[in-house]
Amino acid sequence: MSMHTFSAVPNLMTAGSGPLAHVERHLLDHQAAIEGWFRQQWRQSPPPFYTSVDLRNAGYKIAPVDTNLFPAGFNNLNPVFLPLCIQAMQAAVERIHPQAGRIVIVPESHTRNLFYLENVAVLRAIIEKAGFEVRIGSLLPDLAAPQNIDLPSGRTLTLEPLIRAGDQVRVGEFTPDLVVLNNDLSGGRPALLENLAQPVVPPLTMGWATRLKSRHFTHYSAVAREFGARIGLDPWLIEPLFKNCGEVNFMDGTGMNCLQRHTGELLAEIQQRYDHYGITARPFIIVKADAGSYGMGVMTVHDPGEVMTLNRKQRTRMATTKEGQAIRNVIIQEGVYTHETWGEPPAVAEPVVYMIDRHVVGGFYRVHTERTVTENLNAPGMRFEPLAFADCCISPDRRLAPDAQANRFYAYGVVARLALLAAGREMVSQQSGD
Repeated sequence: MSMHTFSAVPNLMTAGSGPLAHVERHLLDHQAAIEGWFRQQWRQSPPPFYTSVDLRNAGYKIAPVDTNLFPAGFNNLNPVFLPLCIQAMQAAVERIHPQAGRIVIVPESHTRNLFYLENVAVLRAIIEKAGFEVRIGSLLPDLAAPQNIDLPSGRTLTLEPLIRAGDQVRVGEFTPDLVVLNNDLSGGRPALLENLAQPVVPPLTMGWATRLKSRHFTHYSAVAREFGARIGLDPWLIEPLFKNCGEVNFMDGTGMNCLQRHTGELLAEIQQRYDHYGITARPFIIVKADAGSYGMGVMTVHDPGEVMTLNRKQRTRMATTKEGQAIRNVIIQEGVYTHETWGEPPAVAEPVVYMIDRHVVGGFYRVHTERTVTENLNAPGMRFEPLAFADCCISPDRRLAPDAQANRFYAYGVVARLALLAAGREMVSQQSGD
């Protein structure tokens, strides 16, 4: 992994947006209680294998807006903290399958996205350095023999056909003890992976074929309330409010009246919170596909009437998500401003925190020069600024300002772990069929 210089923390522009660093200070003041609470929670709800969480920092609140259980940006992490990734990977595999020695990674089924394949190569390197034999088992239907792909970093990735033999999968003569999915299953659950004797992590139930963001944020809301009660913090300061409708079809208009009504109700609820905290910003809503990733099927709404006056291009954009999957359900989520900026001229930025098992192992800032503080940054034209979160998340310094680098990153690590805990509860619920 090539070395990056340690990047500076972005500017937090919060003038007129509410109490600066209130959340960060509160988390610092209750660090011991927070870490004790997390230890107790992990005993009750084991975390997913690995997770990335998109956060937004508005100054007056810090909240997760997406939780990805098949993270695809390991190549964007600062390599300085590779040892932390390795230790966390050892802990994750030890917890799931103590006897495992061989692991197969099942990636997304595309070969042209070299940035994604760099992610697979870095993930492979982390698992190998943790002491495991690793192969890449592809689900590509037309892959009949191993295929070598040369990557811009100088690495070579070898994709091999994943083969089913009875109740196990293998790659050539390599039979893994553990199957690691780096494929979010947007296109459905492959029969090849169903009912295996080998453990599959994350489980198939957590792919986008069955998972819903509204279900995740229902769990997150409960986590935020419990956490807020534990340390005396208003949960709204760490969670996005949300609603969802039944089936919605942007092309034929099905469900649009429900969408308009819920948008109006949610905007009014946010305005009440803004009034309570003296926040002068204008509330907004993010409407996005309830299942799926890659930043597709997302729009920003400031007024309920906007959802009824979409032009054809806007409706088409909201009709499908990754792999052409039709959007049938949406989540109507409180928009959280991002008041962090990066570079000159300033570009809006949002932190993304990566975790392996229950350990924060790094993160980066997603930066977009052509998007505003209310828009989705996970869009073409984005770039990534790698940051090392490790020491910052583990060792905050109360002698410093609450938004100092170490302390802000500690706050990010706390909120990201709350989303991780919600995902753990969600996983238990999904597997039990609730």
